[in-house]
Amino acid sequence: MYRQFEIRRWASISAAALALASAATAQAAPARTPPPISILPPAASPAPKPRATPATAPVQVPAPAPATPNVVANPADSGTPAATLVSPPRLPSVVPVVEPVMAWPVADARALLAFIRAIDGEGLVPADYQPDRLAAAIAAGPGPQLDDVASHSFAWLAEDLRDGRTPMTARVQWFAIDTDDDTNPTDRIMAQALASHDIGGTLSALDPDHGEYAALRDQLAATPASNKALRDQIRINMDRWRWLPRELGMIYLLVNVPEFEVRLVSNHKIIRTYRTIVGKPGKTATPQLAEKVQAVVFNPTWTVPQSIVVGEGLGAKLIGNPASALRQGYKVSKSADGVITVVQQPGPKNSLGMMKIDMPNPHAIYLHDTPARSLFDAKVRAFSHGCIRTEKAVELGMIMAMLGANLSPEDAIAKSTSGKYNRVVMTKTFPVYINYTTYGRDTTGQLTAFDDIYGRDAPVLASFAQPRQLKTTQRTSNEAIIKLDNPL
Repeated sequence: MYRQFEIRRWASISAAALALASAATAQAAPARTPPPISILPPAASPAPKPRATPATAPVQVPAPAPATPNVVANPADSGTPAATLVSPPRLPSVVPVVEPVMAWPVADARALLAFIRAIDGEGLVPADYQPDRLAAAIAAGPGPQLDDVASHSFAWLAEDLRDGRTPMTARVQWFAIDTDDDTNPTDRIMAQALASHDIGGTLSALDPDHGEYAALRDQLAATPASNKALRDQIRINMDRWRWLPRELGMIYLLVNVPEFEVRLVSNHKIIRTYRTIVGKPGKTATPQLAEKVQAVVFNPTWTVPQSIVVGEGLGAKLIGNPASALRQGYKVSKSADGVITVVQQPGPKNSLGMMKIDMPNPHAIYLHDTPARSLFDAKVRAFSHGCIRTEKAVELGMIMAMLGANLSPEDAIAKSTSGKYNRVVMTKTFPVYINYTTYGRDTTGQLTAFDDIYGRDAPVLASFAQPRQLKTTQRTSNEAIIKLDNPL
């Protein structure tokens, strides 16, 4: 039985949630659609030519680094019954991307060269795009050599502005797939640039479409070259934003792991923020994901993982006394083959708390409530086994249910206070991004540094110090997928 003050509290939360949901919906209408990319009709388009052999030495495509799982295959042996190695990495054949070659007028090539020489303002390195070689080709005049060199430089620049310069092998635990290459491929970008003769404008339009990236770019311009450490930190995080889709969506949830915060964003504005608890560094660090909210679960159950049922002996303790198990909030059963299943029932002591955001993914990562709410007062909140524990989770769940399933405040109160499992399926899904930003705007809008709690800056910075690698078809980290199935 829920206490009356809790019902009144949730009624108050639902009223606030309704106001926030209405504000988010109002800001979201009418929905913006990206402007279409115009391309000349096939007869008038610059015709692709066979790829010429570059005059410089060919770039070697590095083999994917061997997978380095961040947990042992048998968690019970490690003393950390938190994660299960689901499978070894299974990547499709990793091959270099196909880069188009098109006819380049000298004037367009000069505009490209000017853009490359100023690319430091975007946090990239001009030398990566071979400005000296392009200048020599321009001096030699129009022809196959200029077409090849300019196409090569443009393609690399477009790829890095659209997808990020950092190779996948340096993106630790990065499993957020960026679809920009599918929706805006390089040949389309190049054709648009040549058709419009607006090389700089076409390339600039690839920048992430939100204020976080723009704020970092402005800060980079204001940071003197002598402050190399800060400039490097800005460049790292500018590139991280390119790893995500250019347009994050009209309404979405954004978790910044090092900041220990989640933001509900609508039309580029923060509607609500909540403190979070994220994975402990090491074996159960939270991976970076881009998923969809499929449902909100009020009063969730929790199926206790076998690493606890067997590894800690919980099943053996409970199976002989089902009545005692129920008093402790568990239902226990045993299958014909002897497997014991323990399910923690809904209630304030449930390990998932009173709400779970269902965002199916192979890592078993989701946002959820917690009975241990005092931990939100800690400054550094890296205590979980991978999942995102969320402050005021019931409020967040109500807002998402109102926005995504047209749930009324009355229904939200009824479902959240019933004490019974209630799964509200979204009729309109929203993206959830679990990001890793160590320098950027905080929830008040101020640029600040966040502790690199997982040590993920160093590989990115090291990759910037190396020659730019040829892009491949690899889309995510080649590390093994780890199922982090313990919210404790």
